[in-house]
Amino acid sequence: MNRRPFLAFALAETLSISGTRLSTIAIPWLVLTTTGSPVLTGFVAMAEMLPYVVAKALSGPLIDRAGPKRLAIWCDLASVLVVGLVPLLALAGMLRFELLLPIVIAMGILRGPSDAAKISMVPDIARLAAVPLERVTGVAGIIERLASTVGAAVAGGLIALIGPGMALALNAATFALAAIVVAGGIPAIRAEQPETRAPYFTELREGFDFIRRDALLVGIVIMITATNLLDAAYSAVLLPVWTQNSGHDAALLGLLFAVMSAASIAGAAIATAAGERLPRLTIYILAFLLAGLPRFAVFAIDAPLIAGFVTLGVAGFASGFINPILNAVIFERIPPPMIGRASALVGALAWALIPFGGLLGGALIALIGLGPALWLTGFAYFAATLLPLARRSFRSFGSRPGAAQSA
Repeated sequence: MNRRPFLAFALAETLSISGTRLSTIAIPWLVLTTTGSPVLTGFVAMAEMLPYVVAKALSGPLIDRAGPKRLAIWCDLASVLVVGLVPLLALAGMLRFELLLPIVIAMGILRGPSDAAKISMVPDIARLAAVPLERVTGVAGIIERLASTVGAAVAGGLIALIGPGMALALNAATFALAAIVVAGGIPAIRAEQPETRAPYFTELREGFDFIRRDALLVGIVIMITATNLLDAAYSAVLLPVWTQNSGHDAALLGLLFAVMSAASIAGAAIATAAGERLPRLTIYILAFLLAGLPRFAVFAIDAPLIAGFVTLGVAGFASGFINPILNAVIFERIPPPMIGRASALVGALAWALIPFGGLLGGALIALIGLGPALWLTGFAYFAATLLPLARRSFRSFGSRPGAAQSA
C-alpha cells in the first residue's frame, strides 16, 4: 500500500480546481469591468469552454501514448506561461479584449487535456493506494465542491483586493504547484507504449466505438449530458432570474448556491467513506430524485424562502453521492489500455452542452415565462435521470466486477 500517490493526486486536484474557480470568476469580471458588455462577457466564457470540451475529447489517445502524468505536467506548465500573460499585460497597461481572447482560448485548450489526464489516473491511484475506486472519486468530488464554496469566496475577495488581472497571477501559481506535486508525488503510470500503434484518429475512433458498444456507458453519457445542460440553464439563468424577479439581490443568489454546495460536501464525504458498501443503483435513484425536480419545483411555486433553502440543502446532500458512484462505474468498465481515450471522451461528451445551458434557459423564459420554464426543465431533469432505468443495460449498474476494481 502506498498512500503518497493518493495524497499527491488530492493536492494536485485541489490546486487545479481552485485555480480554475478563480479564473472562472476573474476573467468574466475582467471583461465586464473593462468593456461594460454582458454580450462580450458571455462570449469570452464560451470562448474558453468550447475549446476545453473539444481539446478534452481529442486528448484521449495522447494520454494513452504519453502517459497521464507526463501530459498533465506538460499542460500545467504551459498554462503557467499562458495565464501568466494576463497579469503581465495588466501591469503594462496593455490588457485589452482582443489580446485577452486568444489567451482564454489557449487556456481552454490546455485545461481540457490536463483535467482529462488527471482524472484518468484515478484507477491507478486507487490500485497503488489499495483503496476502493469510490474512495478516490469521492475525494475528487469533495475537492470540487470545496472549491465551489471556499475557493470561490476566496477568489472573490482576492479579485476585489488586487483586481482580476493581477489575481490571475495566483492562478498561474496553482498550475505550477500542481505540476510540481504531480511530478514528485505520482509515479509514471501507463507509460508510453511501443511505436507500433494505430494512427492517432484511429485510436480516437476506437475510444468512441468502445463507448458506443457499451450500452450502460451510452446511457450514462446521455443522462449526464442532459442533466448538465439543465443544471447550466438553472444556475446561469433560471435561478438568477427568479432571484431578481422576487426582489432579491446577488447576495441571496450566492447564498442559495452556497447552501447547496456546502451540503453536497457532506454527501460526498459520506460517499467517500462508505461508498464501496452502499447499494449503487438504489443510491443513484434516490440521489437524483432528491437533487433534480424538487429544486426546480420549489421556485416554480414561489414557496417561502426557507423552503427553498431546505430543498437546496437536501438536493446538495443527495448530489454529493452521485459523482463518486458514477465515476467508479465508468472506470470499472474501461480496460486499462483504453482509459485515456475513453474517459476523456466520456468527460467531454458530458460537458458538451454546458456552454448552451444559458441560451436554453433564456429562450424558455422568453417563450413560456419563468414558472413554466422551471417546471419544464425540472420534469426534463426527472425524465433524463429515470428513463435510462428502462434500459436493460442499467441492471449492471449496481455490480462491482472484482477484476475491474483491481485494474
